[in-house]
Amino acid sequence: MVMRVSMLWKLTLAFVLVAVTTAALVAVFMRVTSADRLSRLIVDQQRAALTDTLADYYAANGSWAGVARAWPQSRREAPAAGPAVADDGDAATRPLPRRDRPLPFGLADAQGVVIIPADPDTPPGVQAPPGALRDGVPVLADGKQVGTVLVARWAPGLNPEEALFLERTHQALLLAVTVAVLVALCIGLLLARAFIRPLHALSQAAQSIAQGQLEQQVKVGSGDEIGQLAAAFNRMSQEVARVNQLRRQMTADIAHDLRTPLTVIAGYVESMQEGVLEPTAERLSIIYREIGQLQTLVGDLRMLSQADAGELPMHLQPIAPRSLLERAAAAFQHRAEQQQVALVVEAGEGLPAARVDEERMMQVLGNLLSNALRYTPAGGRIVLSARPAGAKVVLTVADNGPGIAAEDLPYIFERSRRADRSRHAESGETGLGLAIVRALVEAHGGAVRAESAPGGGTTIHVCLPAAWQG
Repeated sequence: MVMRVSMLWKLTLAFVLVAVTTAALVAVFMRVTSADRLSRLIVDQQRAALTDTLADYYAANGSWAGVARAWPQSRREAPAAGPAVADDGDAATRPLPRRDRPLPFGLADAQGVVIIPADPDTPPGVQAPPGALRDGVPVLADGKQVGTVLVARWAPGLNPEEALFLERTHQALLLAVTVAVLVALCIGLLLARAFIRPLHALSQAAQSIAQGQLEQQVKVGSGDEIGQLAAAFNRMSQEVARVNQLRRQMTADIAHDLRTPLTVIAGYVESMQEGVLEPTAERLSIIYREIGQLQTLVGDLRMLSQADAGELPMHLQPIAPRSLLERAAAAFQHRAEQQQVALVVEAGEGLPAARVDEERMMQVLGNLLSNALRYTPAGGRIVLSARPAGAKVVLTVADNGPGIAAEDLPYIFERSRRADRSRHAESGETGLGLAIVRALVEAHGGAVRAESAPGGGTTIHVCLPAAWQG
């Protein structure tokens, strides 16, 4: 059985692990290097003080005579104040400042001859090695180099006071590491809770959607990736709820469209079976017309399902845009004349051919013209036009009817979206015409969009791939 660990504790442990690792590395580094660094600091301080004292000694005596007797020898010698000064011309001097550890230094004169040895292999009177002179510190008197402080190759140890100071430093470092871990734990909990809260809200909302409550919104509290995820979830939830509502509406509309002709057919057939009505040619014609309406609805639904599955058969070939528009206009010319609507084709001869399935495209233009004629009043005008747009050809159907309300315009290509249900019911339309238009145009690799304003007419743009030939 796999143990489930909450994301809260995972994030908290991650923060703590980072803090512990960082603090541990710092503590180890400090513990390994602190003794050496402290020793170097003490040596540097001693060397600087010794160099100044030796410069004063030489300035006061004019030579290095007697400096060996004044050099500290024992670990616990006390320092003397001030430089040693000769009082009667001989080498009598007072001692140089003492230290509580042997000094890791020696002294060479201006010519590099060792006066005080820093290492056993360079006794007094021999020439100091070039490397020792190069690494040493020059002693200056009146602006001239009168000697060199030699640095020993061994490092002095720490005295008890310095060792105690170092130990207390390590204890303070350990305390700081402990405090850092506790602070990291607290901060990790707070930050983890801040991260988990929106994720928990998203999880609950997703579970609600899984239970059928599709309209879910979570609070967007930031603009980071989690906030963007929450905003995307909200948009997804709204779209899922909208599509589900459209699906329910489509189901209701299709049931309505099926029920009406079925009721008519069932009524006539039942009456004929009971002998109430005679099966006349007129009554049979009515039944046949209703059956045709059912077949149209079933055919539209089948076409949409094939388009959704990408299985709609297409026979693409290059067709001149003007010929498409003229053929569509010829099919609706008689109906337009009956409604006293002018049907005009405006397309040049030099347009690039469109790569389309001619019969499918005639169905697209037929649905658009049918809608335009339905809403264009007598004396109105419908214009079919075409124009090039880069590697595309745009076919346009524009009318000067009453237009489409702004709240309905973004959804007119949705399935069973009916701005005027009564007009569709009276004309026997299924409400799938514009949905079929979009499905067929997208199956061609194109796109369709609408422009409209109340009282300003409606314009439908069908953008199709051009069939360039060279």
